[in-house]
Amino acid sequence: MLKRISRMTAAVAGLMLALGMIAPPVTALTATGYDIDSASSLQVVVNKHRPLNPATYVPARLVRVQGEQLRAEAADAYKQLAKAAKAAGVNIIPVSGYRSYSQQASLYDSYVRQYGQATADTLAARPRFSEHQTGLAMDIGNASGVCALQACFANTPAGKWAAENAASYGFIIRYPAGAEDVTGYTYEPWHLRYVGKELAGQVSTTLEDYFDLEPAPDYL
Repeated sequence: MLKRISRMTAAVAGLMLALGMIAPPVTALTATGYDIDSASSLQVVVNKHRPLNPATYVPARLVRVQGEQLRAEAADAYKQLAKAAKAAGVNIIPVSGYRSYSQQASLYDSYVRQYGQATADTLAARPRFSEHQTGLAMDIGNASGVCALQACFANTPAGKWAAENAASYGFIIRYPAGAEDVTGYTYEPWHLRYVGKELAGQVSTTLEDYFDLEPAPDYL
C-alpha cells in the first residue's frame, strides 16, 4: 500500500512541477516526507548503492556515550533506551558508535586482510558507505560480553530486549535476518540505527523496503 501511495504521490508532484504549479524543492524528499539523501538527515539511507556525500562527512555535533560517540539526537535516545533496559533488569552496553571515514577505512582494510574482500564486504562497510559514519548507528552488547557481534546476540537478554523495544526509542535493527539480499550484510541483531520514533514505528523490515529502494546486495 505504501509503495502504491508513494508512486501516486510522486506522479502528481511531477505533473504539478511540470505545469509550474510548484517549485522544485531544494532537498529531495520521499513521498513520505523524509529526506533520505542528505548526509545530515536523521533518516538518510546509506547502503552499498548510496554512499555518503561528502565522502568525509562528519556530523556537526557528536556526544560521548560511555566511551563511544553518537549524534546528539541519537545519543539522547540511546541513553533513554539503556536506562529503560536497566530498569527492566537488562544491562545493555555500547560497543561501537561513530566512526570517521579514516577509522572505517582502517576497519574495512583489516577485514579484507583477514577474510578477503568478498567476505569482508558482507561483514563491514567500505569507507563512505558506513552508517557508523553518520553518527546514527550504535553496535550494542551484553555487559558480560556473551555473543558479542555474533548472530547469537539475538537470543541474549540485551538482544531480545532491543528487538522488542528499540523502536520505542527511535531505533531499528538495520540489518535483519533474511534480508541479506537487500541490505548486503549478514544478520546483525546488535546494530541499532537511529531514525526517530515515527519512522522506527513504521519500518517492519528494511529501510530499502520501506522507501521502495532497489536492493543493494553488492557495490555498483
